[in-house]
Parts: sequence; C-alpha cells; structure tokens
Amino acid sequence: MMTKLRISLINIHGLLKGSGLEIGRDADNGGQTKYVYELAEFLSQHADVEHVDLFTRLIDDRSLSPEYAVPIEVVNEKLTIRRISFLGKKYKPKEQLWEGLDTFVNGIVQHIKVHDIFPNWIHSHYGDAGYVASELSIILNIPFAHTGHSLGFHKRKKLLESGIDEQELEKKFKFKARIAAEERTLELSEFIITSTEQEIETYKPYKNFDLAKYHAISPGIDTRKFVPYYHLEQDLDKQMEEEQRKYWVAETISKFLTNPHKPFILALSRPDRHKNLHTLIEVYGKDKELQSIANLVIFAGIRKDISQMPESEKDVLTDLLLLMDKYDLYGKMAIPKKHDVENEVSIIYRYAAEKRGVFVNLTLHENFGLTVIESASSGLPVVVTKNGGPSEIIPTCQNGILVDPLDVNEIKKAVRNILTDENQWKYYSNNGAINIQKHYSWLSHVNQYVELINENLTLSSGSGIKNRHYPNINIERLKRKVENLLVSDIDGTLIEPKLNNPGLKELKVHLVNRTNKMAFALASGRNLALVKKVIDEEQFPLPDFIICSVGTEIYYTNGTDYILDKGWATFLSGRWKRDDIENRLKVIPWMKLQEEEAQNPFKISYYYDKEKYDHEELVKALGKGWYKINIIPSHGQFLDFIPKRASKGNAIKFLCRKWAIPLTNVIAAGDSGNDIDMFRGAIKGIIVGNKSIELDHYETTKSIFVAKSSASLGILEGLKHYKIIK
Repeated sequence: MMTKLRISLINIHGLLKGSGLEIGRDADNGGQTKYVYELAEFLSQHADVEHVDLFTRLIDDRSLSPEYAVPIEVVNEKLTIRRISFLGKKYKPKEQLWEGLDTFVNGIVQHIKVHDIFPNWIHSHYGDAGYVASELSIILNIPFAHTGHSLGFHKRKKLLESGIDEQELEKKFKFKARIAAEERTLELSEFIITSTEQEIETYKPYKNFDLAKYHAISPGIDTRKFVPYYHLEQDLDKQMEEEQRKYWVAETISKFLTNPHKPFILALSRPDRHKNLHTLIEVYGKDKELQSIANLVIFAGIRKDISQMPESEKDVLTDLLLLMDKYDLYGKMAIPKKHDVENEVSIIYRYAAEKRGVFVNLTLHENFGLTVIESASSGLPVVVTKNGGPSEIIPTCQNGILVDPLDVNEIKKAVRNILTDENQWKYYSNNGAINIQKHYSWLSHVNQYVELINENLTLSSGSGIKNRHYPNINIERLKRKVENLLVSDIDGTLIEPKLNNPGLKELKVHLVNRTNKMAFALASGRNLALVKKVIDEEQFPLPDFIICSVGTEIYYTNGTDYILDKGWATFLSGRWKRDDIENRLKVIPWMKLQEEEAQNPFKISYYYDKEKYDHEELVKALGKGWYKINIIPSHGQFLDFIPKRASKGNAIKFLCRKWAIPLTNVIAAGDSGNDIDMFRGAIKGIIVGNKSIELDHYETTKSIFVAKSSASLGILEGLKHYKIIK
C-alpha cells in the first residue's frame, strides 16, 4: 500500500497568502503565483495526500499586509504556508534573491527538522526554487519535480536582441545563476511539468535537455469559481454577495464609458510589453466601426500612482494612456486602476459575457494561456494569440479564434466576426463553458500529477528514480532526534602517534556501536583530503559531519561521498573579499603562499618566517578591513587568513541550528589554543591530558573537563565524566 504523500511546494518570490492573492500587483505576482496557490489547494484535497507545505519567503514590510510576516499560516487542515526569512525583511523582486538561496535552503532544512515534517516529494516553481529543490534533494535524499513557468535562456536572448548590453543584463537579471540553476534542475529533477506539449520544445536549447523527463499536464482552473455567465448560485447569501460584486465591477467600468450598455472587448493582464496590449488599442483606435459596435475594457494590473511604479510597468501604462489619447478613446475605453483578483476576475468575465462581449489575448508568446480557459469557462468567446499554449486549447475547446498577435487585420476581422454574428458567439460561448469543465479542471490536473508521483515512488522504493545516481548524506541519521553530538579535533586529540594513540582502539569501538541518539563530527585545521586520509588510515567510523580547513568548510558524509554545506559558505561570504586580501598581503616579504591544495575560497594559507613575524605589519597591510579577518599562525610555520565568522565554534553552532541539536547536548574535545573557540557558550568541553601550553591554565569546571589521560583516552575519560558512556 502506498504511503500517503507529504509534498513540499517551493515558490520563493511573489506574495502568497491564504486570504487572497494580490495578482497584478507587479511582475512577480501574475499567473505563476495563482497557479502555485491553486495547485497547493487542490493537492491538499486529494485523497492520497497527507499534507502540503508551501514554502516561500518571509516578508515583514510596512508597505505590505502583515500576513506575509507570519512564519506558519494554516490555510486548511492539510495545507500550510511556511515562510522562511532570508536577505532581510523587505519585499524584493526575484532578480535580487539569487544570492540568498543557500540561506533559504538552510532555513527550510532547519524548519523541517524542528517541526518534523520531512516530505517524501518536493515540487519547485521557477528557476530560483529549482536551485533550492536541487539542494534539498541532495541534502535530504528526497526526489523532486519542477515547473519552469518561464525560462532564462529565452528571456536573455530576447533582451540581447533588443540591443541591451550583456553586462547590464547580467547585473540586473543574474542570468548566469538562473540558467545554471535551470540546467541543474533538468539534470536532477525526476521530471519537468509543462502546460503543453509545445512548451517542452522551449527547453531544447539547454545542454541537459536530454537528461530530463517531461510530462505535459494542462493547468486547471477552479471550476467552482469560473462558472458560465448564466449559472445561478443556489446559496442565497452567496448570490447576494455575487450581485454586490457585479454591481461594483459594473460601476468601476461604467464610469469610463459614455455608453456602458454596449458589448465590450475585454483584455486582462499585467502591464508587460510582451502582453502586447498596445496592439489591441491600435486595432480598436483605427476602426471607427469597431468603436461603434463595442467598448474597449483593459484591466492592466493594479496601480495607485503610475509615476511610482517600476520602470518597465510605468512605460507600458504610459504608452496605453497616450494611445487612448492619440485615438481620442475617452468614453469608449475603460482602464480601471484595480480589481480584486481573488473575487472579481471571474465576475469580470461573466459580466463581459452577459454583454455579449469578447476576450482578447494578444501576448507575443503565451506559455499556456490561463486567462483563455478562465474566460471560456465563463462562456466568453476569445480571440487569442496562436503562439504557444492557446494553439492547443482552441482546437480542443472550440471556444474562439487563433490570430497572429501582430497582424492588425486578422485581429480586427476575428473580433468583428464574434461581436456581429450571434450564432458564432453562441457556438464559441457554449463550447467554452462545456469543454473547459471537461479538459481543464484542477481536479483532472492533480489526479494526473499524483499518479505520476506515486508511479515514480513505487518504482524507486520511495527515493526517486534519478536520485540513486547522486550523492546523499545519511538522511536517516540526520532525521533522528540527537541527544548528544561529540565533536573532536584530530591531531593531538583523537590521534597522537608520538604516544602510540592511547585509547584510540576503545574509542573507535564506542563510535562504531553508537546509537542513533549520538552523532559524531570531526573538526580539524586539515583540508578535506587530509581528513579523509586520516579516516582511511586509522579506519575510523565515518562521522556525520566534518568541519575542516580551520572551520571554513562543513561537509556531510554518507559512506562514499562528502557533500559541502553551501549555506555555511554563504554565511562566510558576507564581508569577505578574498582577492583584495591576497593583493594587500603581497607587500609582506616574510610570507609565501602555500600550494593550491591548501587554499579554498574562504582560506588564504601562507608559509611564514617565525623570526620575522609581525602582527602589526599584517594589520597595517590589511587596512581598515583587518577586523573582519582572523589571522591564525600555527606550528611556527603556517599562517592562515580566514573570515572572522569562520571558526570551529561558529561552525558547530551553525550545524546545531540547522539540524536542531541543542548546544547543551554538544561535547567538544581538543588539545590546543585553536580549539578554545569550541568550548564557548553552552557547549561542554573536554581538554585532553596532552594539552598544549596555551591550555595549561584551564581547570575542570561545570562546562569544561580537563582529562588526566592523553588523546583518545582523555576523550573517553571526559565522556565518562559527562555520563555519555559508562
């Protein structure tokens, strides 16, 4: 019997809340936001689904509803919106979020562990969430599916063709990060969901196109909301509510029009150049006969003050108003400032259908065409772009006419035909109302989608068909409730060859036989290769975590693979300017860079002349930013420069936050001055008997135990002292 599904949906940008979406507010709040929210809602109603968690960004911005600052919002008993904070509290456009995605990954992992809501399936939406899902899939060993919504390759190509400078584009849109994330998503996801068969073709320019599997499942609409214009609401209260809303919709439109009783040509989209609204106004403005037959009504997003809007939207809206003026369409054209997306869009379509109008969508290329099926379901005929998804919708539903979005005569002819031929209008209206219910409901969508998930998980014993090709940490060990974490330094603490490694054999037995309640980590100044070498040579049981290269790297282990924690790298990157530091240190004559293998992005390592070492000279060379850097001389010959944030102690705290391990349950063992950092705060310390001179003044206290025995024997002594072993 198939396990019930717990699904994590990831949609990072835009605004999501259960009490009503702000569709049209800006470029990040369009069809994708609506699609994801409705998918979540209808998935939560499916019998095979135990729970849906929708992960997004937490935003605490005075210019927005306080609802976006609520960390956990329960929408229904099987759907929860979970908001994770990263990159500050202010609302930001999606292009500015790329640099914080590793922090977002960390936040999700921590949240999942703390609340014990490990999913068995993940679904990401758009390239940014694709990056996050790829990381989560590797960290948590959970398979994922992906929906692109739009692709960076095509957007970049289009903007380059328009003559915008490549560097300027990269600075604003972060295309390198986006396209790399899209490539990786194709490689790692179990499958890609597209809205149409045609959409699969849009992935062809990607190098990893052939590594992905594709399933075209049409998006659904809420057929309880988008009902035909002649539908009568049975519930009297709801009927009253609908009548009230229809009255206000009519008022909103009518105040622009001299003769509001005429049929109207309706357009509804974001104010985006690609939506091609200006062509519709050109068609209408140049045709007096069309003006005499119908009014033109354009809902172009939500606006308060055009001058305060983002540049691209401001330009589009200004052009629309200038065209209205150019063709003197006052009294014939309505362009309302706002509408309630959640409650009024379906009423706008029905109101237009009641007036025997037509819906027009002239987008240059429409991936799917959600507005086409919404209007059709309301019984409103359509004239729609032939480029993209609508070319699959119209033949299926027979609810309108496909046109070239740049052919003015073709558009004019199609609109006129529908408005002036009553039989034609009724034919398209009836077909739309019936066929949309049949082919494009959310019920049909989620049934197909859940079937695909179940098939994948059945064939792969729950781990995803693709995931077996990729390294994963031992997630079962990390899922567990850890009662104790032992973190040990290596050289001089765990092993001490000069003393024949006292206690090493006995400690290894304890570590091999440790229960799930105890985790084990190595913390060392060595790099990963040298840590691996000591694990192999001494035949150590694999640790759960490795903190290495003087605390600048964290790895997870799973038996064969070592996976870098990118969240830690992101945390360290703040205020760290590696190239600048290296350049400044070139003036110091008594230092020489170590070999390439000793370096990493957050560690610059030198050999130095002990006799000539001068700390003040280093501070002077580093300039104003010296206080952001840890300068670590060791063994009289090595000198490391690392971020101030990087240390074994900070790395332990980071791991504990991420994996929900209380610091009071951590025991850290060390032998030298560079281990002191591990003993601070609530962490319990073990200082082994063969300690170095800088630890001589330490005595046993409540939180630090100074062992009499050396190396591993000293660790065992400490573990007995803390009652971890008998």
